[in-house]
Amino acid sequence: MKNKETNKPFNTLFIDRDGVINVRNFDGYITSTNDFIFSPKALDGLKLLSTLFDHFIIVTNQQCIAKKILSKSNLEEIHRYMLQMLATNTIHIDAIFVAENMKGAVNDRRKPLPIMGLEAKAQFPAINFNRSWMVGDTDSDVQFGMNLGMKTAAIKSKESLTLTPSVLVNDLVELYHALKTIEL
Repeated sequence: MKNKETNKPFNTLFIDRDGVINVRNFDGYITSTNDFIFSPKALDGLKLLSTLFDHFIIVTNQQCIAKKILSKSNLEEIHRYMLQMLATNTIHIDAIFVAENMKGAVNDRRKPLPIMGLEAKAQFPAINFNRSWMVGDTDSDVQFGMNLGMKTAAIKSKESLTLTPSVLVNDLVELYHALKTIEL
């Protein structure tokens, strides 16, 4: 069922950052704009996916803040750079939600817990999880989407998945082509 106002088939694409939008550093963290390298086909894929979704929301675990490897202001600088590059490519991100805490901390907001998704829904009441997708590259991303009743997509990486996403793809362009054939 398409959104009558926008004629788009899906509501919101929740997007993990590292490993989806940018190349993931499996040995550490992205700590500067110099470390932030867009994943192959990420810009093209996001531009295509924007024709299918009403909203884009980034949800990212960044425990490097709690570990004091990266400051909040450095993370905000990285995100400003990312958003500027996305905007240059006519890609609009509605919001970024960041879990800065250590895994298992009191008031844990990290994926796979649904807290960042619920925060997004509180900020954007039009979000409909049943018409939304979560795309990531790890089990915690897939579980996050499942916990909120979304369909899930996983980008293949060197990290093995134990969960089965709705769709498994190589990149965001491939995700676009897969979603073009799917009805919710």
